[in-house]
Amino acid sequence: MYPKIIILFTLLLLLCCSFGCSQKGSAVAFQDVVIEDDEVPVDKMDMLLNDDFFDEEKVVEQIYYDPLEPMNRVFFEFNDKLYYWFLSPLNTAYTAILPWDIRFSIGNFVNNLAAPIRLVNNLLQLKIKDAGVEISRFLINSTLGVFGFGDPAMLDFGLAPREEDFGQTLGYWGVGEGVYLCVPIIGPSNVRDLVGFTADAYTHPMVYYIDELYVSAGYYAGSRVNLLSLNPEVYEDLKKYSLDPYVSMRQVYLEYRRKKIDDNPMQRRSDNEL
Repeated sequence: MYPKIIILFTLLLLLCCSFGCSQKGSAVAFQDVVIEDDEVPVDKMDMLLNDDFFDEEKVVEQIYYDPLEPMNRVFFEFNDKLYYWFLSPLNTAYTAILPWDIRFSIGNFVNNLAAPIRLVNNLLQLKIKDAGVEISRFLINSTLGVFGFGDPAMLDFGLAPREEDFGQTLGYWGVGEGVYLCVPIIGPSNVRDLVGFTADAYTHPMVYYIDELYVSAGYYAGSRVNLLSLNPEVYEDLKKYSLDPYVSMRQVYLEYRRKKIDDNPMQRRSDNEL
């Protein structure tokens, strides 16, 4: 444990010192596919129903720490109302104005701009090969992909994104999840991921080029709305098939994050998917 922490902080110190669309057909196919050993596309609803979450034996093994549940439920209700009263109508209007192709390209641009976050966290987890993939993806998409609006790195070169963030990095080095949190506007999280979210925000190139907080906040909100427009049914499906949406959201989130930290191959998918 301690040697890992020492290595982690050494890497952080070194980094601080040295570091200052013709795609729709392929993209749609990739959007609905989760990579498995046999490369067979899997329907999302089948995945949900076959997920370990519904496995009785697995449920017994689920572990979470939610001492703030009463407060979290209040914030969950707040976010729920925010979704149905504001985000859902906004998403409907946004989807009606912009065709799917354009929204997907915007998602590509946003994800390409966030490449430094994935690069830094791949390096912090000593995933040198994946860091190289992220550099290649950024160079290819920024040039051949016209500033990142296209994703030829994935479509033409088969370079899938290597999604890593600081919350995953902390988990990789043995930092525990801490208390489960439902954060207003942001949604489900935990102490570790909330720290990671803050660190990722300061790693994003936007903060070094734009000083105004409201512009950065607007950029973040816009990217979230665009992502929601590409995955409009995820939250409503979760509510539809849940007896207690709060519990389901907590379980799905924690399992999702744990699988990402474990590098479960089922989690390797397009950046534009929730």
